[in-house]
Amino acid sequence: MSKIFVDQVDPKTATTLTLGTSGDTVSIPSGVTIANAGTATGFGDSSNFLPIAQPFFINSNMQIYQRGYNFTGVTAATTYSADRWRYETGNIGTYEMNNTQVTAGPAYNDGFRQCARIDCTTADGSPASSDYLYFGYSAEAQDCLAWKKGTTSATTMTLSFWVKSNKTGTAQVNLRDMDNGRMVSATYSISSADTWEQIIVTFPMETSNKLNNDNGSGFNFEWWLGAGSNFTSGAAPTSWEATTDADRGVNNLAINDNTANDWSITGIQAEVGSYTSSTIPPYQWETYAANLLRCQRYFQEIMSGESQNPLCNFVSYASGVLRGTYILPTQMRANPTQTDGAALSDFDILGENTNFAPTALGAESLTKNSFVVTASSSSSTQGSVYWCRGDAEATYTLDAEL
Repeated sequence: MSKIFVDQVDPKTATTLTLGTSGDTVSIPSGVTIANAGTATGFGDSSNFLPIAQPFFINSNMQIYQRGYNFTGVTAATTYSADRWRYETGNIGTYEMNNTQVTAGPAYNDGFRQCARIDCTTADGSPASSDYLYFGYSAEAQDCLAWKKGTTSATTMTLSFWVKSNKTGTAQVNLRDMDNGRMVSATYSISSADTWEQIIVTFPMETSNKLNNDNGSGFNFEWWLGAGSNFTSGAAPTSWEATTDADRGVNNLAINDNTANDWSITGIQAEVGSYTSSTIPPYQWETYAANLLRCQRYFQEIMSGESQNPLCNFVSYASGVLRGTYILPTQMRANPTQTDGAALSDFDILGENTNFAPTALGAESLTKNSFVVTASSSSSTQGSVYWCRGDAEATYTLDAEL
């Protein structure tokens, strides 16, 4: 083998240097570092790799659960066991819905430590026609534009997730376009009971029916777990169609039929383009702090039931009337609604060497960035400054979910 030792190779003409011809192999030994101060192009085919700069799904590793991590006796409700991720159920058995630890298996080895889990605690083997149960996620329309739905450049979506259930069989996940009342479905198989399996499915995008560029609901995702005949009498559509209830839950695991049944999910990601298990990009990890901040766009736990948890400072601008301003750590999706989930006796207003419970507590002037905390008490003195705290039962939350 011949060797040529040079410090620099320049092109003879123009500005292009060619190494070899078509069919040749240019080998770079292992351990060699290619230092590039310019622009490198053409290293491999990147045409099918169009990553989203930030993970599309928020809290898809189920690490954040501001509302609580365990809910029992659920029969008909929208329940968030993990922020942004919800169970929708209507009279099809009773369930425990929680955020639980991942302790072993391939999902654990892939880095995941939390999952959303549902357990059937009261079975309903013969659901009424209108009964339903699914796990869902809603994304703002302006965050769904990367897939170019409704344009001539529409591309495929690849959806990946880790799932585990005691039941094996075929299940269904739907992608719904909420702006245009459209849906498309994919099916997946759970082949091994009580074993974490990574599922990868793809959804086509249609070149018509574009999404809005706004903060309303764009794509909704539904993992169906049980349903009555209103949702099972059709066929799961593999191409886009007008949303049809009869097609939404055709392939469901029917975890409602036995109290031994459970279903868990974590590590959910969506990518632009078509991928397989061997080509899908790695899961994009976020810090806990970044994850929490993105969740707070939709829900904020101002007070969390911790002893002596401060709410805000108050000024008694009139006798018995107190007001305080709260600046939010991040802009919410829309003007939120406020709820305090405790008795007024669980709040304490302190000042002037005394303390007293409010006779009323609420919020006004709610915006995406701030709000005014309102309180009443005949014990306050006009012009005096106070501060408010809560005991271990006090909660105060803001909600701007889709």
